[in-house]
Amino acid sequence: MIEAIELCKQFERSVKKGHRTVKEPFLAVDHVSLQAHPGEIIGILGPNGAGKTTLLRMLGMLMTPTGGEIRLTLQSAGQTDAVIESETEKKAAIGYLSGNTKLYPRFSIREYLRFLGELYGLDRKQIEERTEEISRVLDMGSFLDNRIEKLSTGQTQRASIARCLMADPQIYILDEPTLGLDILSADAIIRFMKDQKERGKTVLYSTHYLEEAQFLCDRIYMICDGKIVAQGTPRDLLAQTGTNSLREAFHSIYGAQAAASDRYGKKSGITQKEETARICAEDEEGPKGGASA
Repeated sequence: MIEAIELCKQFERSVKKGHRTVKEPFLAVDHVSLQAHPGEIIGILGPNGAGKTTLLRMLGMLMTPTGGEIRLTLQSAGQTDAVIESETEKKAAIGYLSGNTKLYPRFSIREYLRFLGELYGLDRKQIEERTEEISRVLDMGSFLDNRIEKLSTGQTQRASIARCLMADPQIYILDEPTLGLDILSADAIIRFMKDQKERGKTVLYSTHYLEEAQFLCDRIYMICDGKIVAQGTPRDLLAQTGTNSLREAFHSIYGAQAAASDRYGKKSGITQKEETARICAEDEEGPKGGASA
């Protein structure tokens, strides 16, 4: 299990005040608490700039929090759950993937996985067996021996996930893993996430594809301005908002958040395009729950 407890990350931003530009601190992640258990797929949703990537980078041990705590617990059959204290052990338990993960372009995928296996201390037989298993899971047999620099976008993304799989981590943190992929590559990655869930692994991932999240996620955290503004199962979120799809629930939740932020003169956290789409949808369908006084 991975748990965030009151997690914060502070940065500075430039703000125009009169004729001067000054630096002021702000919280990109603002006291976020969440849990992700073995055998769960957890979705992190929010508009651009909401704090999703910053949150995932902290959970992946790639960025130091300003405040709060990240707690990792490994569960073993017939044994007491063990809290991991060592930063090295925490990193070893996590496989992290982002859209800008860099690979060695002149290696083939097979060569790259062999290189990683040697770094992880695997022997030759283990490396070969692990490579074949990963190739099967991600459907990479037809391009396993191609140079990475010659791969398509979807094939490169699968190679990036293969990198995470080589160490067989307990927790996967995936930042928009299906972004920009063709349907076959996206389906391969979705199958991979479902397969890891069935194996009892923990998967956290962010996405802008709400239909995908509704189908895939056990639980969802929605983030706006660095804060969690809604959480629950997809069914819970539909019930809370009186909507029929996660896309409608998203607009309902973020529209309400934007309106509240505007009332208090705060940054909206939702783009004008998203808010306009929500208002247009309500104009076409009629307001949910009847007219208000």
